[in-house]
Amino acid sequence: MIAGTGCGIITNQGAYPDPLGEGKSYFRQIALFDDKFLPQFEQIAGYIHDNGAVAIQQILHAGRYGGIDLGYCVQPSVVPQTLPHFRQPREVSKEQIKAMVTQHAEAAKRAIKAGFDGTEITSFMGYLLANFNSKFTNRRTDEYGGSVENRGRFMRELIYAIKEAQGDDHPLIVRLNGAELMDVHGGNTEDECFELMKMAGDAGVDMISVTVGWQEAPESSIGRDVPPGHWNRLAIRAKKLLPNIPITFGVRLPNPVMANQNIADGEFDYWEVCRPMLAEPELLHKAAEDRLDEAKHCLGCMNCLARLFRDLPYLCTNNPALGHEVEPEYLITPAVVKKKIMIIGAGPAGIECAIAATKRGHDVTIYDKSDSIGGSLVGYAAYDIANKADLQSQISYYQTMLNKLGVKVNLNTDVNPKLMRSILHQYDVAVLAVGAGVDTSVIPVPEQEGVLVLAADVARGKVNVGQKVVVLGGGKIGLTLAEGLTQEGKEVTIVEKEKRIAGDVIPTWKWRHSSWVDQLKIKTLTLSKPIKIGVGGVTVVNDKGEETFVEADTVIAASPRKPNQELFQEFEFMVDELHGVGDAMVPRGLLQAIHEGYRLGVRI
Repeated sequence: MIAGTGCGIITNQGAYPDPLGEGKSYFRQIALFDDKFLPQFEQIAGYIHDNGAVAIQQILHAGRYGGIDLGYCVQPSVVPQTLPHFRQPREVSKEQIKAMVTQHAEAAKRAIKAGFDGTEITSFMGYLLANFNSKFTNRRTDEYGGSVENRGRFMRELIYAIKEAQGDDHPLIVRLNGAELMDVHGGNTEDECFELMKMAGDAGVDMISVTVGWQEAPESSIGRDVPPGHWNRLAIRAKKLLPNIPITFGVRLPNPVMANQNIADGEFDYWEVCRPMLAEPELLHKAAEDRLDEAKHCLGCMNCLARLFRDLPYLCTNNPALGHEVEPEYLITPAVVKKKIMIIGAGPAGIECAIAATKRGHDVTIYDKSDSIGGSLVGYAAYDIANKADLQSQISYYQTMLNKLGVKVNLNTDVNPKLMRSILHQYDVAVLAVGAGVDTSVIPVPEQEGVLVLAADVARGKVNVGQKVVVLGGGKIGLTLAEGLTQEGKEVTIVEKEKRIAGDVIPTWKWRHSSWVDQLKIKTLTLSKPIKIGVGGVTVVNDKGEETFVEADTVIAASPRKPNQELFQEFEFMVDELHGVGDAMVPRGLLQAIHEGYRLGVRI
């Protein structure tokens, strides 16, 4: 997918080098411990070369995060895992260390034999090389542990062995942390990280990729909550430390214009990009052609990594075709029969459907009762405390594409059965993409009018929110509103029926929301539900039958969410071809809305 899209260097996914699979970190990871794998690697290298790029093969022994098929992992010292997903460690002997060096060198030699131009080893995210480099996981007392010099011995041996195996004509790249973010666990300081970087440079590496963080780090490094360019200082420091060695960098740097300026300013030499081009494979071409407004963005949502943590295939929220590039049901091809399509709902599901269908030649018109496009994304963008710009850029992209494709959009239009009967004769197909609602039937009827409001109305600024707020529902919608309102100075309490908040939030964001709730001092009442919305507040009862009165000027209904299938049932006999998509059918989230909308647009 990426070859042929303007990249000068393409690094193939990490291949584990050992026959036991101790270095294997995820299902379907490729291996390079035997010549029997060469045909596949030859094919990949050839494809990269045919598309005009330099081919690099990463050799990845996952160390602390490996052994996925074995039930254990290996590392320099036995340091218990802090994350339950990973296997418990075994300490490697000096004989095993020597074998690991040989395995890496032999894997590098195979990569060159397969046609790759060079190789890469990686010391970040907590993989094997990072395990030796870091004092958090390296507590050995022999020549491989203790001082920075000793902890870096394994890295130096790898560099020497790989350089000898693959020859001086083939570059070796090393990925090294500029910051581990592991202070709470006793990890390396930034100064120690740069000592190791200097050590790698002195050992003869041809390029250094500056990276940030471990999987166990309590601080975010690449999520939406990290401002773009935040970590550039580490690349700048590396370039000053090693002026004669090319430095490549791309941590939380999703914008090619910004990266190009950074390179021009001498901050680093190459822009390293992964997730932004998974979200938008044509990113570089669109940047070169001044069409970035037509480019999808990496939302920093972390769904890609969340899938890997669950041993599921990689995917991207914003690019439904990722991993399905040759499958007919994901390809945008000219429609055999051009149709007039009516889409009800201008949220992500409806707009994705409209864009794909219009590209195929259909005539599409969107209707929405709101005064702007975006659906529930508008609320997330307005109240998101992580990074509003990323979500707002998605809405801007949608507006650009609708305008450029000529999709007709009718806002402030409530599509009810009466309107449907009057306009349906104009269309061949109708798509229901109105999003989910809130089931207010399970919420007590308020004694005072205007106290209970819907989350969607708050998100769009349709209601005035009082100073004291109760949010019913501690899922992602309720949390986003609660966090944003608290930052505005409101006093917020979340009432959640389940044992924990963030039940519908992916693992890579659960801890962020929990942290923000603590930092913002948002009160949470779990295993609780409202039994009365009276004058001045809400009476809440917990699972033990204990009642609590919470003062409130405004009560926001963010849960329970419900589909809009009643509308689907009203319309299904009015039109020959009716489709439902996204949260309108089953409330879930942005990923499902985007993917389902796109696939429907490809299928109609």
